[in-house]
Amino acid sequence: MTSIVVLGSTNMDLVTYVPRAPALGETVTGRSFRTIPGGKGANQAVAAARAGAEVAMIGAVGADDFGARLRSTLEHCAVDTDLLRTAEGSSGTAHVVVDDEGGNAIVVVPGANGTVTSLTHGDEALIATADALLLQLELPLSVVVEGAVTARRLGVRTVLTPAPAPAQPLPPELLAATDLLVPNEHEAAALTGLTDPRAAAQALLRDVPEVVVTLGAAGSLYAVRGAEPVAVPAPRVRAVDTTGAGDTFVGALAVALGEGRPAPEALAWAQTAAALSVQREGASTSMPYRVEIEAAFLSPHILEADAV
Repeated sequence: MTSIVVLGSTNMDLVTYVPRAPALGETVTGRSFRTIPGGKGANQAVAAARAGAEVAMIGAVGADDFGARLRSTLEHCAVDTDLLRTAEGSSGTAHVVVDDEGGNAIVVVPGANGTVTSLTHGDEALIATADALLLQLELPLSVVVEGAVTARRLGVRTVLTPAPAPAQPLPPELLAATDLLVPNEHEAAALTGLTDPRAAAQALLRDVPEVVVTLGAAGSLYAVRGAEPVAVPAPRVRAVDTTGAGDTFVGALAVALGEGRPAPEALAWAQTAAALSVQREGASTSMPYRVEIEAAFLSPHILEADAV
């Protein structure tokens, strides 16, 4: 079984479903509201655990009701939370608006996530046991860099999702310790100034050895030094809610790569997981189990039967 450690955020998603998102200064009437455990770190942890990995989480929740629920949700999904800290104050929250096309807009308030500024000895020992460390940018950058550098020193594969899209260039020491960078096309453009995903991927290879640019419904683009980028199409499905789809993809991809699948197959497997997730509401609640991913991967018509 692949062993994965996630150093990342936990947030309670406060999700409002609307026919269309409001413009600046506009009020619209929503049709429903839900509180759903999320956060990019926790989402990737749940996705990897459901996809078949042994997963542990490093991060923090607040000393509030949301924190207790976030911890309970991770544990229910078989994610080890022994090193998930409880900080004074509130848990992180993500305020999400989802429209009838499945698109979303999100405001994140870090809360307890902002207290995770460095690793403990226990954190380092846990990372040493992993096959891969998953990182994102919803924790303070200092601990993200420390996590990547520590994993590199320990010989653990690092997978970085550069989200939210950084306003400034990523630190050279973080990129130097990243094995696989997984931006979406907007994050790739923010990192490189290039709007063409293929050109952006090639530019990113100057800093990291492997890049996967996710392209939403168009699939993904895999690039490695010394070879032409490979485009992997996504299944055609009707999206209900795209929240957490990228995290589903990364969690499943880490599992597939950890099991030794060739990169194009691993990407197709991960895209199957993401395609399943966008057909359901929520982030962590939408993430498929391994048996579902395998069934849809082997029989794509299961997914595409309801496509538009």
